[in-house]
Amino acid sequence: MLDAKSQAAYERIAALRDWLGQGLIGSEALIEHLLIGLLTGGHLLVEGAPGLAKTRAAKLLASALHGDFARVQCTPDLLPSDLTGTDVFNPETGRFAFAPGPVFHNLVLVDEINRAPPKLQSALLEAMAEQQVTSGGTTHALPDPFLVVATQNSIEHEGTFPLPEAQMDRFLLHIQLGLPDLTTERRILDLVEGEQRDGAGTPPEVSLQSVREARGAVRQVHLSPALRDYIVRLVVATREAPVAAEVAHAVSPRGTLALAAAARARAWLLGRDHALPEDVEAMAADALSHRMILTWSATAEGRTPRALVAEILERTEPL
Repeated sequence: MLDAKSQAAYERIAALRDWLGQGLIGSEALIEHLLIGLLTGGHLLVEGAPGLAKTRAAKLLASALHGDFARVQCTPDLLPSDLTGTDVFNPETGRFAFAPGPVFHNLVLVDEINRAPPKLQSALLEAMAEQQVTSGGTTHALPDPFLVVATQNSIEHEGTFPLPEAQMDRFLLHIQLGLPDLTTERRILDLVEGEQRDGAGTPPEVSLQSVREARGAVRQVHLSPALRDYIVRLVVATREAPVAAEVAHAVSPRGTLALAAAARARAWLLGRDHALPEDVEAMAADALSHRMILTWSATAEGRTPRALVAEILERTEPL
């Protein structure tokens, strides 16, 4: 059971979840992950084919938050300053002044991040990791809360720049979306036609203070010593036999912290003040797989990090 303060924050986030569910048919997992990112301050990488509502999801979330929203459409010719901002000379004062870029918003949608050149990806790395931007020797703090939702097209590779491992490790969760089934496809059609005719519904109002309160409540969710041991054993299993033979780079301690944070947030979203093994198992693939680099031989054999995480879950007893 949640205490009174946590319950009030929970009801506001629950209303947001229900409203997002009305506008994102068949995207329950994506909605859950977006809210987990919001509640933990962790950034999200959403991968899927075009037309799976990746951009729509981020925009719907932003429309309900009383914060700033910016969208960056990545192209190969973008410069770091196009994202972070730059010092601009003011002829009236005779001095340079910093003009903030789109990253100085509470929610930043970085669309098709793998089309951005490496220099821009590196600039985004500092913002995501340190919640700050350095320009002209001066460090500028980013707003609080700050959340990056990056999208990646999984079917086009021409003109793209694969994300470096350090950049991938900064994302709390990596979500891979699949195509909807027949029933869901029909419901999506009915939803969009209804919105075109009647307009979208009014979103619930979620203030930034409400988000901060919810984050504080999530941090109080209990992780038992046995559950902490379970999380650590899952991560360490990526470094030991038999998995180690297929892994060139195993999950770092940041993966342990990410999995624990995601499990806490999922438990809180389900109305619990304590996390369970099922929360860890539900988050493990999306929290750990993008932090693993397989050997060339394992990749050539068709092995994937997600398959390895699934095998580790099968072999590891929760408690």
